[in-house]
Amino acid sequence: MSAYQAIIAAFSEEQTARLTGITKSQLRYWDRTHFYRPSYAEENRRAPFSRVYAFNDIVALRVLNLLRNDIGVSVQHLREVSLRLSGTNADRWSGVRLWVLSKRVVWQEPGTDMPQEIVSRQYVAPAVILDDVINRTKEQVAHFSHQRDQAKIGTIERNRYINHNAPVLAGTRIPVQAIQRFSEAGYSSNQILKEYPDLTPDDVAAALRYKSNSTAA
Repeated sequence: MSAYQAIIAAFSEEQTARLTGITKSQLRYWDRTHFYRPSYAEENRRAPFSRVYAFNDIVALRVLNLLRNDIGVSVQHLREVSLRLSGTNADRWSGVRLWVLSKRVVWQEPGTDMPQEIVSRQYVAPAVILDDVINRTKEQVAHFSHQRDQAKIGTIERNRYINHNAPVLAGTRIPVQAIQRFSEAGYSSNQILKEYPDLTPDDVAAALRYKSNSTAA
């Protein structure tokens, strides 16, 4: 038993109503119709304190309040779910993780962890998370945009809209002069490629050849 369960183990109707958000009349109706009965109850429900709820009841009733009163799942469906859950080892409503899909209660089926609508036992498709779709699309677009035309690898070009018309490795914004400076500083081709992982050995060679061509001119 956890520490907070040891502090208060029993709750009156008034306390239960305040803690769960379910009215006393609804609690009594659920008890009378055997939908949800308190853990401790006198046969004579007219007697004082004839309905006493345990800590697990409070948790379960908060779940039911969310499902029934906030989300709008029908009582009939919840009764069927309760019947199905009664056949498991877990505490009903407080011992399993539940989701709602189109006002039908879904769980991860024990043993398979597949999302399953509890009453019909039909498996449901995982929800499409829009943020994941957007992020993956962005990643693919970014990868696509960085792919170079194979015909441009190992060539030099000038473009008045890129690097002020200075010579660059075709398909990139990397100036030829930058490659030349690394080479003059003693960097090998492999070391230059570590600085510019998007380049290829042919690109580096082209930049160095361009240097010799410009010097010859």
